[in-house]
Amino acid sequence: MKQHGTSLRQIASKVPEVTLAFWIMKILATTLGETGGDSVTMTWLHADAHPHNGGYLLGTGIFAVMFVAAVIAQILVKKFNPWIYWLAIVASTTVGTVMADFFDRSLGIGYTGGSSILLACVLGSLAIWYFTLGSINVQTVATPKVEIFYWVTITFSQTLGTALGDWTADSTGLGYDGGALVFCAGLVVLAALYYWSGISRVFLFWAAFILTRPLGATVGDFLDKPIRDGGLAFSRPVASAIIAAFIVGCILLLPQRAGEHPGEAAA
Repeated sequence: MKQHGTSLRQIASKVPEVTLAFWIMKILATTLGETGGDSVTMTWLHADAHPHNGGYLLGTGIFAVMFVAAVIAQILVKKFNPWIYWLAIVASTTVGTVMADFFDRSLGIGYTGGSSILLACVLGSLAIWYFTLGSINVQTVATPKVEIFYWVTITFSQTLGTALGDWTADSTGLGYDGGALVFCAGLVVLAALYYWSGISRVFLFWAAFILTRPLGATVGDFLDKPIRDGGLAFSRPVASAIIAAFIVGCILLLPQRAGEHPGEAAA
């Protein structure tokens, strides 16, 4: 199809095609972000026992540096690389975990206040992205400018997910298993809307992306919290190692390819 001297072609994105494998990897990555972040701040830095001793702030700084390095690597590569992409996702979930804990506990904002502020940040980031570039479709992530918007939005959504997961598990009385069921139900509803409604696929993607974060956070808490609190009492470092092994296995075994979006090329 030609139009005014140009022809449409498919441009490869630098993020993976959104398939079932993508969502499996996303949930595993968010769970690892929860257990990995807690391993450093709570197990090694003892920030949970002393929330004002700087442990959460130090953990935020450590993981922020790792996240920035991973995103720079992601921007520098010329095409989709599953190892670098999922490393950046895991880094974003980990820094999101410790940032949310820092806001909620060290600064004393609380789960409700932290979730509200972070939701506003996610919506604001999406709005600025849309009004600047005209689209928030993740399949358009093929240039550094779009990638910056993408990773900023992801960081806010990951941080929101941690705060929302903690709020659901602790403040509502549902516990970690109850919270996981709530978020699973939400994802089932979104899947039904995807298959049986005409609602924007871009909207459904971002809604699912945000909901998988608190699901992963809740599952991570369920794995490492004490039995008396409704968890399984696994060691955080051991749980993190097991989940990391699953992620590596998924990258090796589950097929992934770059998403595509229509672009224009000279005729």
